[in-house]
Amino acid sequence: MKPLDDQQLQARAWFESLRDRITAAFEAIEREAGSDAAFQYIPWDRTEEDGSSGGGGVRGQMTGKVFEKVGVNVSTVGGRFSPEFAKSIPGAEEDPSFFATGISLVAHMANPRVPAVHMNTRFLTTTKRWFGGGADLNPALPREEDTDAFHARLRAACAAHDPTYYDRFAKWAEEYFWIPHRQVARGVGGIFYDRLECAEPGQGPTFEEHFAFTRDVGEAFLDVFPAIVRRRMAEPFTAEEMDALLRFRGRYVEFNLLYDRGTLFGLKTGGNIDAILMSLPPLAKWA
Repeated sequence: MKPLDDQQLQARAWFESLRDRITAAFEAIEREAGSDAAFQYIPWDRTEEDGSSGGGGVRGQMTGKVFEKVGVNVSTVGGRFSPEFAKSIPGAEEDPSFFATGISLVAHMANPRVPAVHMNTRFLTTTKRWFGGGADLNPALPREEDTDAFHARLRAACAAHDPTYYDRFAKWAEEYFWIPHRQVARGVGGIFYDRLECAEPGQGPTFEEHFAFTRDVGEAFLDVFPAIVRRRMAEPFTAEEMDALLRFRGRYVEFNLLYDRGTLFGLKTGGNIDAILMSLPPLAKWA
C-alpha cells in the first residue's frame, strides 16, 4: 500500500481514537451491570493479488451481560479494485487504485428492550475523495422516547454543518435501510450519507468541512447510544419479547447479506471475512 498522505493519516487517526472511546464506554456499561466483559482485539492484514501489502485492520469484539455481541472494527486498506468493481466506484473507472479507512460498529443486545445499533463512517480515495457513513437504530421493540432521542441528537449534529443535511440524510437512511422483499424497514432509521466529495478551497465543501461533519456524527453516536442503553438495560422482559427479538434479527441478517453496501465493498476488496460479517447476530430466528 502506498504511503499515506496527511488527509489519510488524519482520517485514520480519528477513526482509531473514536474506536477507543466507544469501546471504553461500552466496557463501562458492562462494569455497571456487574460484568467483567472486555473487548478482544484481533489484527488482520490484507494482501494484494501480487503479494504486496494491502493494509489491514483490527477487529474488536465483546460478549457481555448487556452486549450479547458487539463488534467495533477499524480498517485502513489500499490497492486496486477489480476491473468490474471499479466501474461502480467514483473516480476508479480509469485508475482503479483506491484507499479506504473507516470504523464500523454493530451492537446486538441481550435484553430485547435495548435496541440494536449500527454506526459506520469512512473516508475513501480514488482519483476523487469523499466521506460517507451514518448511524441507525434497530429496536425489536420500538420505544418512541428512544427513537426521538436518537434522531434529535443526529439532527443537532447535522444542523451544525448544513440545514439541509438532516432531512436529506434521514430520508436516505429510510430508503437505504429498507428490505424490499419484505417491504419493511430494518429499524427506525437515523441518517445515511455517502460520497460527500472533497473539493479544493473555493470550489465547494473541502476535506476539512466534511471531516468535521463526520467527526460530529461519531460524537453524536457516542453521546446518545450509551444513554439509551443505560435507560433500558435493567428492564425485565418476557419470553414473547425475546422471541420477537430473534425474529427481528432474522430481518437484520437478510438485509446485511443481500443489500448492505459495506458487506459488498469488504468482500469485493479482499477484506477480513470475520470482520465483514461481525454485523450478524449470534442468534436469530425464522418462522
